[in-house]
Amino acid sequence: MEQQTKAPQDVRNVVNFLRSSKAGIKVRVGVLNGKRIDYFKGKSAVKAVMSPAYAKLKNVPKIADEDEAQKLLLSIIPYAFFLRVERGAPSGSSSSPKQLQIMQLQAFQPADFYAWFYEGSQWTTYVGGVAMVAIMLAGVMYPLWPPVMRLGVSYISMGVLGLIGLFFALAVVRLIFYIITLVVASPGIWIFPKLFADVGFVESFIPLWEWDLPKKKSKKRHSEKGERDSKGKGKAVEGGGASENGTQVAEDSGSSRPESRNARVEDVKEES
Repeated sequence: MEQQTKAPQDVRNVVNFLRSSKAGIKVRVGVLNGKRIDYFKGKSAVKAVMSPAYAKLKNVPKIADEDEAQKLLLSIIPYAFFLRVERGAPSGSSSSPKQLQIMQLQAFQPADFYAWFYEGSQWTTYVGGVAMVAIMLAGVMYPLWPPVMRLGVSYISMGVLGLIGLFFALAVVRLIFYIITLVVASPGIWIFPKLFADVGFVESFIPLWEWDLPKKKSKKRHSEKGERDSKGKGKAVEGGGASENGTQVAEDSGSSRPESRNARVEDVKEES
């Protein structure tokens, strides 16, 4: 946009920070005029400019409190890096991005939503594109490489393939060892239990081994189960009481005639 080119450098630095991952702003995806667009909540932008990461930046306006943060973000709106929008219903199903509409009155409020019209610095995209083209050209021109470079690449490729093969061999060995220990010493032992976990490279090999113990259920699940059991028992007791009462009533009402009207037969001694 033309307004963005007129922005001073300090404002542009603030916008680049907000658009980067360092700001920690939760970016959502909406639909504006049929196109997907990123948007955020004003409250998250206020927190970003008041964070320690922003305080370390140079050539940016200093922020002391929340009012100054809101004034700074309001001063950025005329340059159309982001604009105030109104969020509506989902564009399709309930999980689809929600519809966005630009509001005529542009202001900054922490509770409102703001759509991005700035993609951030593009130098990483350009560098990545140039690097990809260079790699493809280098691969195509491999027959023209000097013998020393081709020999070095062959050693590197063999080393990488060896590491991949070692990884698969380790996975097979740990599975066999687990099956053996599962039979001999239940519940079994895993070698490098975090090998396939979502952790760092070093953490994948710590600890060396671990028992395959079942995970403990959370206290919340236990409490919910206890409440369900208690409710079930209460209903069972009520049902049992009703059945007992019904049995007693049936037993008591076995004779519909009162006792006073029951026929009595007595033996009378004959007089001599």
